[in-house]
Amino acid sequence: MSRDSIPVTVLSGNLGAGKTTTLNHLLTEQRAADIAVLVNDMGEVNVDADRVAEHSDISEDDEELVELSNGCICCELRGDLLDALAKLAQARDFDYLVIESTGVAEPLPVAQTLTMGFDQADLDPTEFYEETGIEVMDYYDLDTTVTVVDAHQFWTTFDSEESLMDGDTEKDLGNLLVEQIEFCDVLLLNKCDLVDEDTLDEIEAMIETLQPRAKIIRTEHGRVDPDDIVDTGRFDFEAASQSAGWMQELEEPHESAEEEHGVTSFVFEARRPFHPERFAEVLNEFPPNVVRSKGRFWLAGREEMGLGLNVAGQSIRIEPAGQWIAALSEKEQQEYLDTYPELEANWHPEYGDRSSRLVLIGTDMDHDTVRESLTDALLTEAEMDADWTAFDDLFPVFTTDDEDEPADDESAEEVGLAD
Repeated sequence: MSRDSIPVTVLSGNLGAGKTTTLNHLLTEQRAADIAVLVNDMGEVNVDADRVAEHSDISEDDEELVELSNGCICCELRGDLLDALAKLAQARDFDYLVIESTGVAEPLPVAQTLTMGFDQADLDPTEFYEETGIEVMDYYDLDTTVTVVDAHQFWTTFDSEESLMDGDTEKDLGNLLVEQIEFCDVLLLNKCDLVDEDTLDEIEAMIETLQPRAKIIRTEHGRVDPDDIVDTGRFDFEAASQSAGWMQELEEPHESAEEEHGVTSFVFEARRPFHPERFAEVLNEFPPNVVRSKGRFWLAGREEMGLGLNVAGQSIRIEPAGQWIAALSEKEQQEYLDTYPELEANWHPEYGDRSSRLVLIGTDMDHDTVRESLTDALLTEAEMDADWTAFDDLFPVFTTDDEDEPADDESAEEVGLAD
């Protein structure tokens, strides 16, 4: 090969956003370099691979066009992905690799697979890997993660209650869109010819808030300069996984001033627990202009484990968020405090580290009204002395196999708590 490792670009995006059109444009424009392509499709027939073969110089029989069908590379086809990439690297010489993921794929687990290979606790080695010992990381470097977003359908997708099946997993379209935006190096805002300038500015303002690190490029019909998405050197796993807007806001909380396009954020913090009934009512009536919220909260009656709130569009999910340090033995608590002395500054003499900290991002969001509704959902002074176990708790219950380990994040549950 012409270099020690092959740069990999991963194309993600919702169904219909324009990933295949972008890929075909790339193959047409980047004639000076030899690009291999792997196309993932959920169906038994890989329609996108057929379209790539039809509209580019790569034929269906070409060894540099690989199809992975009937599954998603972010979950059940991860081992197949690694096998395919190892065989591809052995079979042919090429300069770059572009992976077009299926429209239901989350980019973060795909990036994990491409950076960690088979060195993942939940990924069993395949027969090919066991026989050859070939590790994909010997051949490839993940170079750029690209998310293609449909500008014309952006707000419709955000507000959609529609869900798609990824194997046995049901995925909410709005939540998936947010995850694809929050984990990317480059974001292609496609179909800009179908949207007016003011709306494009509003969409960009939201994207910049959700993912401050990404380079945003407006495109029409997937036409993008190949240098912007191939061999860019932009990918950094730690930076990518820690760069979501809500993470930055939690690390450096501040009330943002009203921006030109009305996209603002703020952090809600409390040392009292939420009343399970009133907090459920708040979530069931969450304002639709709060498009993203995430964080850890304390629910009265749940003194062992914190819970996580994950709001993306119309999707509201509750998930386990780890054991409270205050729920550990005195010896274990002291070990934590010795290791992380900064915890003592916010350590409550009775409740320890139990608290709530949520970031909220929205458009034209009334901070005072949202903050007041959250504050009203906290226990009152009188309720702090009541029997918390008597409250009606409709939130999902999470268990752990090991009391010292948090429950698996995959056990997160979608809510409609009042149903």
